Amino acid sequence: METTAVVLREPGELALDRVGLNDPAAADIVVRTEWSGISTGTERLLYSGKMPSFPGMGYPLVPGYESVGRVIEAGVDSGRTVGERVYVPGTNAYRDVRGLFGGAAARLVVAGDKTVPLGDGLAEDGTLLALAATAYHAIAGGGDRLPDLIVGHGVLGRLLARIACAEGGSPTVWEVNPDRRDGAEGYRVIDPTEDEVRGYSAIYDVSGADGLLDSLIGKLAPGGEIVLAGFYSQPLSFAFPPAFLREARLRVAAEWKRPDLLAAKGLIDGGKLSLANLITHRAPAASAEAAYRTAFEDPSCLKMILDWSERS
Repeated sequence: METTAVVLREPGELALDRVGLNDPAAADIVVRTEWSGISTGTERLLYSGKMPSFPGMGYPLVPGYESVGRVIEAGVDSGRTVGERVYVPGTNAYRDVRGLFGGAAARLVVAGDKTVPLGDGLAEDGTLLALAATAYHAIAGGGDRLPDLIVGHGVLGRLLARIACAEGGSPTVWEVNPDRRDGAEGYRVIDPTEDEVRGYSAIYDVSGADGLLDSLIGKLAPGGEIVLAGFYSQPLSFAFPPAFLREARLRVAAEWKRPDLLAAKGLIDGGKLSLANLITHRAPAASAEAAYRTAFEDPSCLKMILDWSERS
Protein backbone atom coordinates (compact mmCIF):
# COMPACT_ATOMS: atom_id res chain seq x y z
CA MET A 1 0.00 0.00 0.00
CA GLU A 2 0.92 3.62 -0.51
CA THR A 3 -0.49 6.86 0.78
CA THR A 4 0.04 10.62 0.66
CA ALA A 5 1.87 12.00 3.69
CA VAL A 6 3.50 15.13 5.00
CA VAL A 7 7.22 14.44 4.82
CA LEU A 8 9.94 16.47 6.48
CA ARG A 9 12.80 15.61 4.13
CA GLU A 10 15.23 17.63 6.24
CA PRO A 11 14.94 20.65 8.55
CA GLY A 12 13.11 23.44 6.75
CA GLU A 13 12.05 21.25 3.81
CA LEU A 14 8.49 19.93 3.98
CA ALA A 15 6.26 18.56 1.20
CA LEU A 16 3.46 16.12 0.42
CA ASP A 17 4.94 12.84 -0.88
CA ARG A 18 3.78 9.36 -1.70
CA VAL A 19 5.12 6.90 0.85
CA GLY A 20 4.87 3.15 1.29
CA LEU A 21 2.85 1.56 4.10
CA ASN A 22 3.53 -1.73 5.84
CA ASP A 23 0.91 -4.41 5.33
CA PRO A 24 -1.52 -4.51 8.29
CA ALA A 25 -1.30 -7.45 10.69
CA ALA A 26 -4.18 -9.12 12.53
CA ALA A 27 -3.94 -6.61 15.40
CA ASP A 28 -3.83 -3.60 13.06
CA ILE A 29 -6.36 -1.30 11.50
CA VAL A 30 -6.23 0.93 8.44
CA VAL A 31 -7.57 4.43 9.05
CA ARG A 32 -8.71 6.92 6.43
CA THR A 33 -7.61 10.19 7.98
CA GLU A 34 -10.13 13.01 8.18
CA TRP A 35 -8.07 15.62 10.07
CA SER A 36 -4.62 15.95 11.58
CA GLY A 37 -3.31 18.67 13.85
CA ILE A 38 -0.04 20.58 13.61
CA SER A 39 1.93 20.81 16.86
CA THR A 40 3.66 24.13 17.44
CA GLY A 41 5.90 22.46 20.02
CA THR A 42 7.51 19.22 18.89
CA GLU A 43 6.80 19.65 15.18
CA ARG A 44 8.23 23.17 15.17
CA LEU A 45 11.42 21.74 16.70
CA LEU A 46 11.53 18.99 14.07
CA TYR A 47 10.97 21.54 11.30
CA SER A 48 13.66 23.88 12.61
CA GLY A 49 16.15 21.09 13.29
CA LYS A 50 16.30 22.01 17.00
CA MET A 51 14.70 18.83 18.31
CA PRO A 52 17.15 17.14 20.72
CA SER A 53 18.33 13.77 19.48
CA PHE A 54 16.58 10.70 20.84
CA PRO A 55 15.95 7.10 19.66
CA GLY A 56 14.09 7.04 16.33
CA MET A 57 15.12 10.57 15.44
CA GLY A 58 16.17 11.22 11.84
CA TYR A 59 15.03 12.46 8.44
CA PRO A 60 13.06 12.02 6.24
CA LEU A 61 10.14 11.62 8.59
CA VAL A 62 6.36 11.85 8.77
CA PRO A 63 5.37 14.09 11.72
CA GLY A 64 2.06 14.28 13.56
CA TYR A 65 0.42 12.68 16.59
CA GLU A 66 -3.00 14.34 16.45
CA SER A 67 -5.01 12.46 13.82
CA VAL A 68 -8.69 11.56 13.58
CA GLY A 69 -10.22 9.27 10.97
CA ARG A 70 -12.47 6.36 10.09
CA VAL A 71 -11.49 2.70 10.28
CA ILE A 72 -11.66 1.26 6.75
CA GLU A 73 -10.02 -2.11 7.53
CA ALA A 74 -9.94 -3.92 10.86
CA GLY A 75 -7.82 -6.96 11.68
CA VAL A 76 -9.48 -9.81 13.52
CA ASP A 77 -7.43 -9.07 16.66
CA SER A 78 -7.58 -5.27 16.43
CA GLY A 79 -10.56 -4.69 18.73
CA ARG A 80 -11.96 -2.13 16.28
CA THR A 81 -14.70 -2.25 13.67
CA VAL A 82 -14.95 -0.78 10.19
CA GLY A 83 -16.68 2.61 10.25
CA GLU A 84 -15.54 3.65 13.75
CA ARG A 85 -14.09 7.12 14.14
CA VAL A 86 -10.87 6.94 16.13
CA TYR A 87 -8.10 9.15 17.45
CA VAL A 88 -4.65 8.02 16.27
CA PRO A 89 -1.60 9.14 18.31
CA GLY A 90 0.78 8.39 15.44
CA THR A 91 2.32 5.35 13.79
CA ASN A 92 5.66 4.16 12.44
CA ALA A 93 4.24 1.74 9.86
CA TYR A 94 6.08 3.22 6.87
CA ARG A 95 8.46 1.43 4.53
CA ASP A 96 10.73 4.20 3.29
CA VAL A 97 10.49 7.07 5.81
CA ARG A 98 10.57 7.34 9.58
CA GLY A 99 7.31 7.66 11.47
CA LEU A 100 8.04 10.40 13.98
CA PHE A 101 5.34 10.62 15.01
CA GLY A 102 3.75 9.47 11.81
CA GLY A 103 0.16 10.72 11.96
CA ALA A 104 0.14 13.29 9.16
CA ALA A 105 -0.91 11.01 6.31
CA ALA A 106 -4.08 10.20 4.40
CA ARG A 107 -3.99 6.50 5.35
CA LEU A 108 -2.60 5.11 8.57
CA VAL A 109 -1.74 1.55 9.54
CA VAL A 110 -1.72 1.29 13.32
CA ALA A 111 -2.37 -1.21 16.09
CA GLY A 112 -6.01 -1.01 17.07
CA ASP A 113 -5.24 -0.91 20.78
CA LYS A 114 -3.22 2.29 20.35
CA THR A 115 -6.25 4.20 19.09
CA VAL A 116 -9.13 5.75 21.04
CA PRO A 117 -12.72 5.44 19.77
CA LEU A 118 -14.32 8.88 19.57
CA GLY A 119 -17.85 8.39 18.36
CA ASP A 120 -19.24 11.03 16.04
CA GLY A 121 -19.53 13.87 18.54
CA LEU A 122 -15.97 15.18 18.59
CA ALA A 123 -15.19 15.29 14.84
CA GLU A 124 -12.25 17.64 14.15
CA ASP A 125 -11.99 18.60 17.84
CA GLY A 126 -10.79 15.05 18.43
CA THR A 127 -7.38 16.13 17.12
CA LEU A 128 -6.98 17.98 20.44
CA LEU A 129 -7.14 14.82 22.55
CA ALA A 130 -3.35 14.58 22.93
CA LEU A 131 -3.15 18.15 24.21
CA ALA A 132 -6.01 17.46 26.62
CA ALA A 133 -4.10 14.37 27.82
CA THR A 134 -0.95 16.47 28.22
CA ALA A 135 -2.82 18.96 30.40
CA TYR A 136 -4.42 16.18 32.42
CA HIS A 137 -1.07 14.42 32.93
CA ALA A 138 0.55 17.62 34.18
CA ILE A 139 -2.20 18.36 36.69
CA ALA A 140 -2.62 14.76 37.84
CA GLY A 141 1.07 14.67 38.76
CA GLY A 142 0.48 17.43 41.30
CA GLY A 143 -1.89 15.46 43.49
CA ASP A 144 -4.46 17.76 45.08
CA ARG A 145 -2.55 20.93 44.14
CA LEU A 146 -4.20 22.68 41.19
CA PRO A 147 -2.43 25.36 39.13
CA ASP A 148 -3.14 28.86 40.37
CA LEU A 149 -0.85 30.53 37.81
CA ILE A 150 -0.42 29.35 34.22
CA VAL A 151 2.16 30.94 31.93
CA GLY A 152 0.92 30.98 28.33
CA HIS A 153 -2.58 31.12 26.85
CA GLY A 154 -2.12 28.89 23.85
CA VAL A 155 -4.15 25.72 23.47
CA LEU A 156 -2.30 23.84 26.22
CA GLY A 157 -2.58 26.77 28.63
CA ARG A 158 -6.31 27.03 27.94
CA LEU A 159 -6.82 23.32 28.52
CA LEU A 160 -4.87 23.47 31.79
CA ALA A 161 -7.05 26.38 32.90
CA ARG A 162 -10.27 24.63 31.86
CA ILE A 163 -9.35 21.45 33.74
CA ALA A 164 -8.35 23.48 36.80
CA CYS A 165 -11.70 25.30 36.73
CA ALA A 166 -13.56 22.02 36.30
CA GLU A 167 -11.84 20.74 39.45
CA GLY A 168 -12.80 23.82 41.46
CA GLY A 169 -9.77 26.03 40.83
CA SER A 170 -9.62 29.63 39.63
CA PRO A 171 -6.23 30.18 37.99
CA THR A 172 -4.63 33.32 36.65
CA VAL A 173 -3.05 33.05 33.20
CA TRP A 174 -0.16 35.16 31.96
CA GLU A 175 -0.05 36.01 28.26
CA VAL A 176 2.33 38.53 26.69
CA ASN A 177 0.51 38.59 23.34
CA PRO A 178 -2.61 40.79 23.61
CA ASP A 179 -4.21 38.93 20.70
CA ARG A 180 -4.23 35.75 22.79
CA ARG A 181 -5.82 37.14 25.93
CA ASP A 182 -9.41 36.51 24.87
CA GLY A 183 -11.33 33.24 25.18
CA ALA A 184 -11.05 32.80 28.94
CA GLU A 185 -13.74 30.59 30.46
CA GLY A 186 -13.97 31.06 34.24
CA TYR A 187 -10.45 32.42 34.76
CA ARG A 188 -8.59 35.67 34.13
CA VAL A 189 -5.85 36.35 31.57
CA ILE A 190 -3.47 39.25 32.15
CA ASP A 191 -0.18 40.73 31.02
CA PRO A 192 2.56 39.45 33.37
CA THR A 193 3.63 43.03 34.13
CA GLU A 194 0.19 43.72 35.63
CA ASP A 195 0.37 40.88 38.15
CA GLU A 196 1.20 42.12 41.64
CA VAL A 197 0.23 38.86 43.33
CA ARG A 198 2.88 36.84 45.14
CA GLY A 199 2.52 33.57 46.93
CA TYR A 200 1.33 31.28 44.15
CA SER A 201 1.24 27.67 45.26
CA ALA A 202 1.57 26.01 41.82
CA ILE A 203 2.87 27.74 38.72
CA TYR A 204 2.57 25.88 35.42
CA ASP A 205 4.76 27.15 32.58
CA VAL A 206 3.69 26.09 29.09
CA SER A 207 5.49 28.89 27.25
CA GLY A 208 8.57 26.82 26.36
CA ALA A 209 10.62 29.98 26.90
CA ASP A 210 13.94 30.00 28.71
CA GLY A 211 14.91 32.73 31.16
CA LEU A 212 11.64 32.69 33.12
CA LEU A 213 12.53 30.64 36.16
CA ASP A 214 13.88 33.46 38.30
CA SER A 215 10.76 35.58 37.85
CA LEU A 216 8.51 32.58 38.48
CA ILE A 217 10.40 31.58 41.62
CA GLY A 218 9.89 35.14 42.85
CA LYS A 219 6.13 34.61 42.63
CA LEU A 220 6.08 31.38 44.64
CA ALA A 221 4.74 30.82 48.11
CA PRO A 222 7.02 28.94 50.54
CA GLY A 223 7.04 25.31 49.45
CA GLY A 224 5.45 26.26 46.14
CA GLU A 225 5.96 24.28 42.97
CA ILE A 226 6.88 25.22 39.40
CA VAL A 227 5.75 22.73 36.79
CA LEU A 228 7.54 22.76 33.44
CA ALA A 229 4.79 21.56 31.14
CA GLY A 230 6.16 22.94 27.88
CA PHE A 231 9.11 21.68 25.85
CA TYR A 232 12.45 23.43 26.20
CA SER A 233 15.21 23.15 23.61
CA GLN A 234 17.66 25.32 25.57
CA PRO A 235 19.23 24.67 29.00
CA LEU A 236 17.31 26.18 31.91
CA SER A 237 18.90 27.84 34.92
CA PHE A 238 17.91 29.82 37.99
CA ALA A 239 19.49 31.68 40.91
CA PHE A 240 19.69 29.38 43.90
CA PRO A 241 19.20 31.72 46.93
CA PRO A 242 15.57 32.78 46.18
CA ALA A 243 14.66 29.16 45.48
CA PHE A 244 16.38 28.11 48.70
CA LEU A 245 14.52 30.71 50.75
CA ARG A 246 11.17 29.49 49.42
CA GLU A 247 12.15 25.81 49.50
CA ALA A 248 10.85 25.78 45.93
CA ARG A 249 9.94 22.60 44.11
CA LEU A 250 10.55 22.01 40.41
CA ARG A 251 8.64 19.32 38.52
CA VAL A 252 8.84 18.32 34.88
CA ALA A 253 5.60 17.06 33.34
CA ALA A 254 6.64 14.38 30.87
CA GLU A 255 4.75 12.99 27.89
CA TRP A 256 1.21 11.76 28.36
CA LYS A 257 0.54 8.04 28.53
CA ARG A 258 -2.47 6.08 27.33
CA PRO A 259 -4.24 6.27 30.73
CA ASP A 260 -4.06 10.07 30.38
CA LEU A 261 -5.73 9.89 26.95
CA LEU A 262 -8.53 7.80 28.40
CA ALA A 263 -8.90 10.04 31.46
CA ALA A 264 -9.06 13.17 29.28
CA LYS A 265 -11.63 11.47 27.06
CA GLY A 266 -13.64 10.70 30.19
CA LEU A 267 -13.63 14.38 31.20
CA ILE A 268 -14.80 15.34 27.71
CA ASP A 269 -17.52 12.69 27.62
CA GLY A 270 -18.68 13.71 31.09
CA GLY A 271 -19.03 17.36 30.10
CA LYS A 272 -16.29 18.54 32.48
CA LEU A 273 -13.86 19.55 29.72
CA SER A 274 -14.75 21.38 26.51
CA LEU A 275 -12.53 21.40 23.42
CA ALA A 276 -14.60 24.11 21.74
CA ASN A 277 -13.12 27.27 20.19
CA LEU A 278 -9.51 26.05 20.24
CA ILE A 279 -9.05 25.27 16.55
CA THR A 280 -8.61 28.61 14.79
CA HIS A 281 -7.18 27.66 11.38
CA ARG A 282 -7.94 24.95 8.83
CA ALA A 283 -6.34 24.08 5.52
CA PRO A 284 -6.60 21.30 2.93
CA ALA A 285 -3.75 18.80 3.13
CA ALA A 286 -2.71 19.91 -0.35
CA SER A 287 -1.68 23.23 1.24
CA ALA A 288 0.38 21.57 3.99
CA GLU A 289 3.56 23.54 3.37
CA ALA A 290 1.79 26.90 3.76
CA ALA A 291 -0.28 25.57 6.67
CA TYR A 292 2.80 24.57 8.63
CA ARG A 293 4.34 28.01 8.11
CA THR A 294 1.14 29.65 9.34
CA ALA A 295 1.01 27.38 12.40
CA PHE A 296 4.61 28.22 13.29
CA GLU A 297 4.73 31.91 12.36
CA ASP A 298 1.26 33.45 12.79
CA PRO A 299 0.65 34.40 16.45
CA SER A 300 -3.11 34.50 15.80
CA CYS A 301 -3.05 30.76 15.02
CA LEU A 302 -3.86 28.80 18.14
CA LYS A 303 -4.32 25.51 16.34
CA MET A 304 -4.05 24.57 12.68
CA ILE A 305 -5.55 21.35 11.36
CA LEU A 306 -5.22 19.73 7.95
CA ASP A 307 -8.28 18.37 6.12
CA TRP A 308 -7.42 15.10 4.34
CA SER A 309 -10.81 14.54 2.70
CA GLU A 310 -9.45 14.98 -0.84
CA ARG A 311 -6.34 12.84 -0.39
CA SER A 312 -5.76 9.09 -0.39
